[in-house]
Amino acid sequence: MTEQDRHILYDVLLNRDARFDGKLFFGVTSTGIYCRPICPAPKPKPENVLYFTDSETAAMAGFRPCKRCRPEARPGSPAWQGTKATISRALRLLAQGEGPDSLADLADRLGVTDRHLRRLFNQHLGKSPMEVKQENRLGLAVTLLKEPEASIPDVAYASGFGSLRRFNDAFKGTYGVTPTEWRDKNANDSNPE
Repeated sequence: MTEQDRHILYDVLLNRDARFDGKLFFGVTSTGIYCRPICPAPKPKPENVLYFTDSETAAMAGFRPCKRCRPEARPGSPAWQGTKATISRALRLLAQGEGPDSLADLADRLGVTDRHLRRLFNQHLGKSPMEVKQENRLGLAVTLLKEPEASIPDVAYASGFGSLRRFNDAFKGTYGVTPTEWRDKNANDSNPE
């Protein structure tokens, strides 16, 4: 490997270039650890880095896998995806009608603390888990309100709200109108008259 090749590969590490994730691994001679190029750990000095094309070669060279980026996991696995896998699982649970009732229940089912879960949601989505749950409920409510035979209380309870008052407050806070006003406006908009 030429000095120019080493310089190019080191730039990949410094930039955390995701295009090389799964195709390039680097071992750090000063720590005995090998990582993926996207690893969030502080980058080592260039003279302490060895480059590998696969994780098995790095392990056979005597390096142990990094606990932050999990280079020994297969690409696409939850361990490889890291915190994105936790967010995906949380979103699936929140989308279920019978999903967790509280943040603590959700965090418990995911095996993380509620504080860590809030931090992940804020980092990846810019909102809290309960805001996402509220959006899901209101989205379902809008769909149910399009059915003229469904009463407003039925829509409220079917979309997961515990009381009509909370449903009305959440709906008005998000859409600026009450559910009844929304239904009346959209019923008039859909008439061809």
